[in-house]
Amino acid sequence: MRKAWVVVAAVGGLGTSFVALLVIGTYSAAAGLAGAAGQSVGLAKGAVPAKYQPLVRQWGNLCPAINPALLAAQLYQESGWNPTAQSPANAKGIAQFIPGTWAAHAVDGNNDGVKDIWNPEDAIPSAASYDCELAGYVKDVPGDQTSNMLAAYNAGAYAVIKYGGVPPYSETQNYVKIIRTLEQSFAAPVGRVAPSKQAASAIHFAQQKLGTPYLWGGNGTADQGGRFDCSGLTQAAYRTVGIELPRVANDQYNAGAHPARDELLPGDLVFFSDDLTNSRLIRHVGIYVGGGYMINAPYTGSVIRFDKIDTPDYFGATRVTEDGAKSLPTALPESRPEA
Repeated sequence: MRKAWVVVAAVGGLGTSFVALLVIGTYSAAAGLAGAAGQSVGLAKGAVPAKYQPLVRQWGNLCPAINPALLAAQLYQESGWNPTAQSPANAKGIAQFIPGTWAAHAVDGNNDGVKDIWNPEDAIPSAASYDCELAGYVKDVPGDQTSNMLAAYNAGAYAVIKYGGVPPYSETQNYVKIIRTLEQSFAAPVGRVAPSKQAASAIHFAQQKLGTPYLWGGNGTADQGGRFDCSGLTQAAYRTVGIELPRVANDQYNAGAHPARDELLPGDLVFFSDDLTNSRLIRHVGIYVGGGYMINAPYTGSVIRFDKIDTPDYFGATRVTEDGAKSLPTALPESRPEA
């Protein structure tokens, strides 16, 4: 939910023609924004909670098979950055190590003489070290070194060696695809982010809801009078184009790569937070329509409307992709903090 003080005044009297002009104008100005993909360099703004960024940056460069964004993707997939997470399978901590694996592969990352599965200063280095061990086991296997390492993490090094690459197991192939896709959402883009193919239809849906009263927890169902809250609106908008986003705003942030403010295109999700260093604390989301405006469901007592995005709590943006949305965890271990 967005605090009322963020928005000085609603943009009234803006209708379909206004949206069309913004969309056309923004896409025209953005011609050529999509560029050739490059290697990920650095972490996207706030994607990794600030207290873990130094560890992820340091240990994410431990060997050529990993990078900080890839390590971040694994940690997010495993625990959602929750250092006290524990799964039904007894996987523990921010990196979700099984005790037996921890006993064999843990490192004392902070050099305090203790290998503590619950301490991110040990668990994050141990996750990186374990990745690099696996990469070493499959270093002579043809194909992409990082994908082979991830396949070894999921299916075992023997299977990767046997099949000469990622084995033909649907679970393993899906795991590799998920982590490599999530990697893109944690990486600071090197080039321009490709435009979304579904953006126009998502905007059209949101546009039809202008003037609808806000409802905390609203999903737009008939029993709720067709009302939405902020993330309920964005979820419903992208559902109309076959993309299923998570329900809460901070999880929606990881559904794609993150264009810079001057690279925004209509359809991008734009996010707001009181803490600009931690995407897990995002509390509001809207759909960018161009010209510095978004459609959003702001707060109780308001209606779905246009608002400016350039406010002190602007966090960043996500260009949603189908693969990006599919890569997001549907169920993380218990004790996961909620946005």
